[in-house]
Amino acid sequence: MAWVARLLLITSTLTLALGISGCSKRGVQTTEVPPPATDDTTLGPGDVFAVRVYGEEEMSGSHQVAPDGTINFPLLGAVKVSGMEPPEIAEKIQSLLLERDLLRDPHVSVYVEQYVSKRVSVMGAVANPGTFPLETGMTVVEAISKAGGFSSLADRDGTVVTRKIGDETVRYRVPVARVTKGQAQDIEVAAGDIIFVPERLF
Repeated sequence: MAWVARLLLITSTLTLALGISGCSKRGVQTTEVPPPATDDTTLGPGDVFAVRVYGEEEMSGSHQVAPDGTINFPLLGAVKVSGMEPPEIAEKIQSLLLERDLLRDPHVSVYVEQYVSKRVSVMGAVANPGTFPLETGMTVVEAISKAGGFSSLADRDGTVVTRKIGDETVRYRVPVARVTKGQAQDIEVAAGDIIFVPERLF
C-alpha cells in the first residue's frame, strides 16, 4: 500500500503545482513577498500576553487568557479580555486602575507573546505535519521548524503559503532553501495560513 500513498502524494503535489502555474490574476499570486497580512489580532482563550504597568513591577507580568475569556490581574481580580485587541486591553486595565483609585496616572502596555487560539498549518514533506500555535513574528522557516523540519524528499524551494485575504484565497511561493542561504526573504505567517511543502519530482 506504500506505493498507493506515494502516488496520492505525487498527485496532490502535481495538482497544487498546476493550480499555481495556471492561476489567474484574481485570487492567486505567486510573489515571494506578500503584502502585510491584515489579520485578526484579538485575543482568545489560551493566548498569552505581557502587561507592563510603568513604575509598578508588582503589576507587570505575563497572563494567559482563561477558558472563560478572563485574566486574573493584581488588585483588580478577573478582567474580561477575550475578543479585544492588545491596545483595548491596555486601555481597559488603565481605566480600571483609575476608577478604583489604585493608581493616579497609570501607563499600561500590552504585548502579545503567543497566540494559542490562532494557529497555522504545515503540511506535506515535513517530519511532523500538523497545526501549531501562532507566535508573534513567526515566519515560514520557523513554522516549518515547529513541524520538525523538511523530510529528505522535500522540494524546499517549492514551498507554498495559502492565505485568505478578504474573500480571496492567495498563494505565495516561498523559496525556503534560498531563504536559509540569505538569498531570498522569509515572510511572516498569519493566523489560518496553510504551508505546503511538496516532494521533489524525479
